[in-house]
Amino acid sequence: MTFHNPTASLFIPDGESPDAALSRVTHLGVGAHQDDLEFMAYHGIEACYRRPERWFGGVTCTNGSGSARTGLYADYSDEEMCAVRRKEQDQAAVVGEYAAMIQLDYPSSVIKDPANPAPVEDLGAVLRATAPEVVYTHNLADKHATHIAVTANLLKAVRSLPAAERPAKVLGCEVWRGLDWMLDDEKTVLDVSRRPNLSAAVGGLFDSQIAGGKRYDLAVEGRRLANATFFESHAVDAAGQVWFAMDLTPLVEDDTLDPAAYAAGFIQRFEESVRAALKGYF
Repeated sequence: MTFHNPTASLFIPDGESPDAALSRVTHLGVGAHQDDLEFMAYHGIEACYRRPERWFGGVTCTNGSGSARTGLYADYSDEEMCAVRRKEQDQAAVVGEYAAMIQLDYPSSVIKDPANPAPVEDLGAVLRATAPEVVYTHNLADKHATHIAVTANLLKAVRSLPAAERPAKVLGCEVWRGLDWMLDDEKTVLDVSRRPNLSAAVGGLFDSQIAGGKRYDLAVEGRRLANATFFESHAVDAAGQVWFAMDLTPLVEDDTLDPAAYAAGFIQRFEESVRAALKGYF
């Protein structure tokens, strides 16, 4: 597979041929930065782990050059940090036994440039090669600009495919903003409590981020636990750890839907539910 960016990479942990490796992907994660997949798309990683009929494939779109750093990594240049983060992402693919790990290695500025068609075309090529059943990506209410840009590029890529070749399910997952605020019947609830050892293993590999100044490992586990406990007030927890997602499938089933209006609809319905709950008290 040839990408626009000459520094992009395709890593296949088990040494399978590229065509065979990509064609076996059933669950695809498309994230902005190294470690996004292991946190937001763990549901897909676990669903495929050591199941010969299911395979997880990963795409990381940026090079990670702008990450925070301290301690051991405080004096690392952007180039050195990029190299470390790429290695960590490939190591996670080994531990998680991914079918393939693609790193497009774009600067965030390119991903966030809607006039540049290259990221959309690269993601379209990945989708055609993998034909996944399920795609995990960032949600439309995420507060990180690069995350939103990745989702926009992905939706454009999916919409460039014939209807019959599009994934059956596209989920926009939590990362830089939780989705607890969504109405419960509109949340996609992902049970991520299985194989906590695997979760800790793939998520803990990103030492450049965790030891480098951001305790993502603790934050992610805390959110998973909080989601599970606070999801339902009048019932015992159905799962030990839960991750929420926004269902983006309607946007790939109907090209006339405006993504901004679609996202705003969730917010408007949340506002209406708050107003309804307070009505009569004030």
